[in-house]
Amino acid sequence: MNTPSSPRRFATWLTVLFAGISGLYLVVGGIWLIAVGGSPYYLIAGIVMLVVAALVYLRHGLALGLYALLLIGTLIWGIAEIGFDFWALVPRIDVLVIFGIWLLLPFVYRFSTTPSARPGAIALAICLVLTGAALAYASFNDPQVINGTITASATGSGGGQAPAHPDDWRAYGRTQAGTRYSPLAQINQQNVKDLQPAWTFETGDKKGPHDPVEITDEVTPLKVGDMLYLCSPHQILFALDAATGKEKWKFNPGLKPDPSFQHVTCRGVSYHETTAAASAANGKDQATSAPCARRVILPVNDGHLFELDAETGQRCAGFADNGDLDLQHLQPVTTPGQFEPTSPPIVTNKIIVVAGSVTDNYSTREPSGVIRGFDVDTGKLVWAFDPGSDTPNAIPDDQHTFVHNSPNAWAPAAYDPKLDLVYLPMGVTTPDIWGGDRTPEDERYASGLLALNASTGKLAWFYQTVHHDLWDMDLPAQPTLADITDSNGKVTPVVYAPTKTGNIFVLDRRTGALVVPAPERPVPQGAAKGDHVSPTQPYSELTFRPTKNLTGADMWGATMYDQLACRVIFHRLRYQGPFTPPSEQGTLVFPGNLGMFEWGGLAVDTDRQIAIANPIALPFVSRLIPRGPGNPIEPPAAGQSGTGTEVGIQPQYGTPFGVTLNPFMSPINLPCKEPAWGYVAAIDLKTNKIVWKKRIGTVRDTAPVPLPFKMGMPMLGGPVTTAGHVFFIGATADNYIRAYSTDTGEELWRARLPAGGQATPMTYEVNGRQFVVIAAGGHGSFGTKLGDYVVAYALPAHQ
Repeated sequence: MNTPSSPRRFATWLTVLFAGISGLYLVVGGIWLIAVGGSPYYLIAGIVMLVVAALVYLRHGLALGLYALLLIGTLIWGIAEIGFDFWALVPRIDVLVIFGIWLLLPFVYRFSTTPSARPGAIALAICLVLTGAALAYASFNDPQVINGTITASATGSGGGQAPAHPDDWRAYGRTQAGTRYSPLAQINQQNVKDLQPAWTFETGDKKGPHDPVEITDEVTPLKVGDMLYLCSPHQILFALDAATGKEKWKFNPGLKPDPSFQHVTCRGVSYHETTAAASAANGKDQATSAPCARRVILPVNDGHLFELDAETGQRCAGFADNGDLDLQHLQPVTTPGQFEPTSPPIVTNKIIVVAGSVTDNYSTREPSGVIRGFDVDTGKLVWAFDPGSDTPNAIPDDQHTFVHNSPNAWAPAAYDPKLDLVYLPMGVTTPDIWGGDRTPEDERYASGLLALNASTGKLAWFYQTVHHDLWDMDLPAQPTLADITDSNGKVTPVVYAPTKTGNIFVLDRRTGALVVPAPERPVPQGAAKGDHVSPTQPYSELTFRPTKNLTGADMWGATMYDQLACRVIFHRLRYQGPFTPPSEQGTLVFPGNLGMFEWGGLAVDTDRQIAIANPIALPFVSRLIPRGPGNPIEPPAAGQSGTGTEVGIQPQYGTPFGVTLNPFMSPINLPCKEPAWGYVAAIDLKTNKIVWKKRIGTVRDTAPVPLPFKMGMPMLGGPVTTAGHVFFIGATADNYIRAYSTDTGEELWRARLPAGGQATPMTYEVNGRQFVVIAAGGHGSFGTKLGDYVVAYALPAHQ
C-alpha cells in the first residue's frame, strides 16, 4: 500500500470528515424520523455514508462503488416519491452529486492503486451522468405546469358596470365591479417587450422609528382625466400629472402611528363626482367652478376618513368636520390603530360604504367590524350594519356602542349600481384561532360574502365560505362582478369570491345562489379544549386548493440535511389536511394563514370571459399556548395596544389560549414545503376550467446568492389584464413587474423595480399614450426591499 502525499492525505481526511459527519447526522435524524412515522431512507443513507467514510479512511476502492449505489438509489427513491420535478429533486441529490464529483477528482480517489477502485469510479461516473440526465429532463418537464391556450374571442357581455371612461382607472379595480380589466389595447403581445420607464415619482414617505413591522406600500392609483391619485403608507395623498408624474398637490392627514399598529398601509383611495361634474366631464370640460364637485375619499389608519377636492386637495368643508369624518364614533374601543380602514371605500351616487380592519388575535375587547353608510355630501351616518349584533341595522345612541369584535370586512368591496348592492368580503370574529366563546351572532355573518343594499344597509343575502372559522380563512380579496354566458347562451350575473382556502365561490349576485357547485364535505375534528369544529366545510368545484394532502415527500430544503429536519418537524405537527383544528401540539395550516388568495384578487376580462389568478401555496404553523405564568388572560393594566405584526406570538387575551403563527420554515429559514409557492393561471369562465398555470418569480432577492432561479415565489398583490391580451403583475418576492400573454401564460416582458412591488398595478391612457403604473415601496413583514417609488412604463413615444 502506497503512502499518500500530504495534499492527498489532507483530501482523504477531509473526505472522511464530511462523510462521517453527514452519516452521523443522517443516522440520528433518520432514527428520529422513523420514530415519528417518516421515511427510512435517511437512516439507510446515513449508514451507507458511515461505511463510505470508513472505506475512504482505509483507502479501499469499494468506497466509490458503494457511493455509486447510494447516488443511484437516491435518484430512484426521489423519482418514486415526487416524479420528475426539478426543484423537488434537487435537495435530495445536490450534496450527493457534489460529493460524488469530489470523490472522482484524481487527488481524492487515487488513494488506492488497486484495480478495485476503477470499476467503482466508472460506476460512480455513470451514476453522475444518469443523475444529470434525469435533472435535465426534469428541468424541461415541469409536472406542476399546465400548458394550454385561451381561444375565447370577445363576446361583449360585459361585467357589472358599463365600460365608461375607457382611458381612465376610476376605482381600485378600475370600476367598482372589481374586474381589474382595461379595454385599452395599445400595448399588446407584439410590442409589450418594448416597454420602458416613462417616469418615476418618489413620495418621500418611508418607514419611521415609530412604525410597526407591518408597514406596506400596497396602493393601486386612480386615474381620472389628466390626474393620478395615490396614497402612500402613512396615507399621504398625492395628485400627479398622469402624463409626466409631476406632483400637482398633496395632503397629509397627520397619521401618528406607533409600533403597536398591526398595519400601516393604504391600498387606495376612492373617487366621486357630482352629477354636474360628471356632465361637464362627459362634455370634455374638466373644469368646474363648484368646490368639491369632484372628490377624493381617503381612509386613514387612525380611524378617520377625509374628503378632498380633487382639483386642489383642499378639504371639502361641507363634509363631516371640515372634511374629516371620525370613524371611531360609537366604537366600543377607540384606541388609535385598533380600527383601521386600509382599503378604499365603495362610493355610490349617495352613499360612502365604509368598513375596516381590526387587530387580529389581540383580545376579546376590540372595536366592532361594523359596516356603515355615510352621506357622500355631508358625512352624516345614514345606516349601519353591525354583523355581531342581534339587530345589525340598529344604530346605538350616544350612551351605547356597536358590538365588540363584530366580524369585519377589511378587503375592498364591490358594487353593482343596477342592483344597488354592495358585496363585502367578511372576516372572522377576532381572536381568530379560538372560538369557544363566540355567540351565534358572532358566527352568523363571519367568513363569507355579504350583500347589502347600498342605500339602506339592509341585508340582501349572505353566503358563508368557512363555518366556525378557526384558521383566519376570511375572504381576503375584492369580489369580482361579471355577466357570464354559458354553453347554452344563458347570461347569468355572477360574483366571484376568491378565498384563502383556494376555493373560488361563484354566486348569482342577485340572490347569493351557487352557480358553481360547492358541496359540503367532512373535515378533521378534535378542537382544543372548550372549542368545537364544524363537521363539514363547503368545497367549490372552481378551485386552486391542493389536490392531495401534504406528506413527508412534499418536504423541501436546500439540501438533504434541512429537508430531513423539515420532515421531522412535519411529522411532529398535527396535520390531517385542510381545516385541521388548531392545537397545543402545533398544527400545520395548509392552505396557510396568508391564504392561496390575498387582497390582490382576480383580473377578469369580461369581454373574453376569462380570469387571471395568482394563487400562492405557503403553509403556516399555529400553536396554541395555554394560559399560565407569563401568559395572562387579560391585557396589561396600561391598556390595550396591538402587536405590530400578524405573525409570531399573538396574545388572544380573554380566551384560554394565546397562539403563535408563523410560516412553515426550516431551521435555515427556507420554506419546508417544496416549491412552487406561487403561480399565475388562467380560467375559462364559461367552463370554469383552468386552461394554463405557470410558476412565477425567482429567488434573486431572497436567496443568499442572487441567482434568478425560477421556482415560483409567494406574492402579495394581484394582476391586471387588458384588451391587448396582456396582463401585468408585480407582487412576487423578487423585485420585478412582469407582463404575460393572457392566451398562453408566456412571460413577454419584465422590468426590475427599485423596491418590492407588493401592489397591484393599473393602466390608463393620456394624450394618446398607454401607461402601466405600479407602486414599488416594499412590504415590511414580507421582507422585500422598502422604498417610496411609483413607476410608470410606456412604449417609446415614437411608436
